[in-house]
Order: sequence, then C-alpha cells, then structure tokens
Amino acid sequence: MSLKAFAAKFFAKYITQQTQKWVSRPLDTQQAVFNDLISKAIGTKFGKDHNFAAIRSFKDFAEYVPIRDYEDFKPYVNLVLQGEENILWPGKPIYFAKTSGTTSGAKYIPITKSSIKCQVEASRNAILTYIDETGRANFVDGKMIFLQGSPVLDEKNGIKLGRLSGISAHYVPNYLQKNRLPSWETNCIEDWETKVNAIVEETRNEDMTVIAGIPSWIQMYFEKLKETTKKPIGELFENFELFIYGGVNYEPYRSKFENLIGRKVASIELFPASEGFFAYQDSQKEKGMLLLLNSGIFYEFVKADEFFNEHRNRITLKDVEVGVDYVMIISTNAGLWAYNLGDTIRFISMGPYKIVVSGRIKHFISAFGEHVIAKEVEEAMMAAISKTDARVNEFTVAPQITPNNNELPYHEWFIEFEHKPTDMDLFIKTLDKTLQEQNSYYFDLIDGKILQRLKITPIKVGGFKEYMKSIGKLGGQNKVQRLSNDRSVANLLILQKEA
Repeated sequence: MSLKAFAAKFFAKYITQQTQKWVSRPLDTQQAVFNDLISKAIGTKFGKDHNFAAIRSFKDFAEYVPIRDYEDFKPYVNLVLQGEENILWPGKPIYFAKTSGTTSGAKYIPITKSSIKCQVEASRNAILTYIDETGRANFVDGKMIFLQGSPVLDEKNGIKLGRLSGISAHYVPNYLQKNRLPSWETNCIEDWETKVNAIVEETRNEDMTVIAGIPSWIQMYFEKLKETTKKPIGELFENFELFIYGGVNYEPYRSKFENLIGRKVASIELFPASEGFFAYQDSQKEKGMLLLLNSGIFYEFVKADEFFNEHRNRITLKDVEVGVDYVMIISTNAGLWAYNLGDTIRFISMGPYKIVVSGRIKHFISAFGEHVIAKEVEEAMMAAISKTDARVNEFTVAPQITPNNNELPYHEWFIEFEHKPTDMDLFIKTLDKTLQEQNSYYFDLIDGKILQRLKITPIKVGGFKEYMKSIGKLGGQNKVQRLSNDRSVANLLILQKEA
C-alpha cells in the first residue's frame, strides 16, 4: 500500500468519527445550524425585512419567513447581481451558479465562501466514507475523472458566474491534482462532442480508477471509449473501481453501464445542487443517502400531498416520518431562506436520517438531467403553432430512454391535432429550438448528442378524451398531465395514436 493510500485510510477513519458526532445528535446539530444562520444574517436586508432580530425559535421563523421559490427571491438576487452587499448574506457571494430557469430564463444561485467549503467537504467525505467502510484505498493512486462543465467563468460586478460543476473544478484538492483528468485545457472545451473525443484520447491509456458525472453523460463517454478501443471499459481500465454520480436516477442506466463495463463496479450516489450539497450515500451495504445536518443548511419539510394546500404544515427534522414524500425546504449559509428546492424526498431511516430522492413537486422531465417543466413545453408549443398553420387540441410529453434500433434517446410529444401543420418539419424544428432556447440543459443534451431531436406521435382526434376516461379523470377540473418523467402516461396514451 502506498503512503498516499495509507494516509487516505487514516484520514477516512478520522472523518467517519467526526461525522458520527453530529449523526448521533441530529436535532441538536440542526438547532445549532439554525441559530448560526439567523445570528449571522440579522444585519442583512433580508434579515431586517423579515424581523430576524425577533426570531427565537423555528415557530418565529415560520411566522416571519414564508416559503419561496426562485421567482419570489429574484428581487433580492437582482440587488446582489447589481453589486449591492449584505442583501441575503453578509457581504457578497463569491459566485453565482447559473442554472436552468423555471419561469423567466436562467437562475442565479448565490454561493458564498462558507457554502462552497461545505460543498467541497461533502464531496470529499463521500469518498472517504467509502474508504473507511470498505477498507479499499488503493484507487487513490490511480487517475480520476470528473466529467463536468467548463471551468471558465464570467464575472458581473465582482462576482464570478458559471455552472456549479465548472465552479467545483476550481476546488480540486492539491493532493488530487496530479491524479485529475481531463487536463485543464480539455476541460475548457465548450463543444461537448469535441470535448468527449479529447477526453477519450487523454484517458484511453491511463489507469482510471474513479469516474464521476451524470449517468447520461458518462454513458456517452463510455460508448465513445468502447468504439475507439474496441474493448469493454472494465478491460480497458482494469483498476476502475468506483463510479460516482448524481443528478438523475441511475437505475435506468445500470444494466447498460454494466454491459459497457463488462462487470459490476461500486457506486456512490450524491445529492448536490447549486443550492447546496444535501446528502451522499454513506454505505455500500444499505440503501439511501445520509442527510447532511452539519453543512450550513437548515431543513424544513412539507408533506408533498399537502404542499399546495392553503395552510400547509411546515415541520423540522424532529417530526418527519419514514415513507412519506416531503418537499424539502432549505435555509443556507449562501443566503437562501425557506427556499423551495422543488425536490421531493422520502426518509427511509431516522437512525441515522437517510433519504432517497423521490421526484419533483411539479410535473417535469429530467430523465437525463434536463429539468424541463410545463411552462417550457407550453411556450414551445405556442411558438410552433404561431409559425405554422397547425391547430392542436391537446398534448403531453414523455422521455423515450430506450428507443429501438440503437437510436439516441429523445423526448416524445403526443399531440392531438385538430389540423396538422402543412410543414411538419418546421413545426418540429420550432418546438425543439424554442425548448433549447429556454432550457440550457436540454440544449446541452441535444448539442452533445446525448439526445436526438424530439419526435411526435400523433394521437387520433378524441384520443385524449378516451385516455382521461380510461383513468377515471374525464370532466370536472381534471387536467391532462402536461409532461412526465416516465412512460406511465405514454404507455396508455399510445393506445390512442393514429392508425
């Protein structure tokens, strides 16, 4: 065992012991985080606007600070973007993570010196926890690749802007710099297809031991490697031991990955976002991810089935139950307060508190990490109708993850036309172009050849009515689900397609 591997095992044991201190005192830990966040933000504009000086308990906080999503936060974020200080958190954030928008284009999520430190430590601790549990540390001597966005950052009023993965590239620890791939120059390539080809050339003859990224992107990298070398990934990288992923559900990809690799490889699931790093898989023997209670984030929860009620009940960690879907609400050391992350989680354990991500509170498509929402597909449809002579009665959208004939995956639009467009190709091009313009993640997936252009399945006239009738939701205030992240709607609706 090398000195580096030995040191990693020693450090991993230390980190596990430190983690156990807060894991054994979860409620006290969260109370301490809550007190710290409130005390530090009392003098901010947000703190003054919401009477932080009078907050003594979570009950006070819930009374003074309503749940908000990004759109409600925009007035404060815009002030920070304009260069003002002490708005959401003392001073200025050091970064804005630019991410896909919800209703008005891009979102700018503040990242402070404190919050990025927590993000980096969580990433590190996920790997160290694996080392401590398994006793396997030799992989630290091999090469590691973190497939991510470009680390080139823009700047606005003294604050750097970029995607979270690109920001994170600036925080690779010194002891991993020699192990890290791809090179900085390759990582800065903007065109994804060119970048993947360059990464393949840089890594094909290396001793790769850890590979990390969103599954759909890693799959493309593996396929290109296999095509180039004519070898399974596990044979090409004999010491490949660990796959680290987050962002989307890995299960739909697992069998494909094992086929590409030629054997099983251990994996670690992460739950990071621009807003914070919330959980990581802390055991190869148990399911779920450990909720991080000591990372500058205070959590609230609202039952998913009550979230849109007029009087929704906001609870803290002490009142959660196993097996219930909750919307996760966060307050952070980056200056987000009672922020609706949009994700739903489910506790599978309370000793320690472990979670799985169960979905999003609103309908969406994110089978490949694109986070497409209803407003985006509706605006795309409106644009396509406005540029053609089409008339549409109804539509819904679903992902096609495993198409036939080795095609790339795609979004499938089920459309009931009252009148089909004379120029169907223009209609499809407009749909796809408008969606790409609204959603940068979807654009990247198309541009990177992860997805192909959307396809349309025409539904017969009256088909949506028959579908709604078949599920017992015809009439009343029932609405067709505009989009879904699986094939549950599509598999029934396909019965109504045109002959």
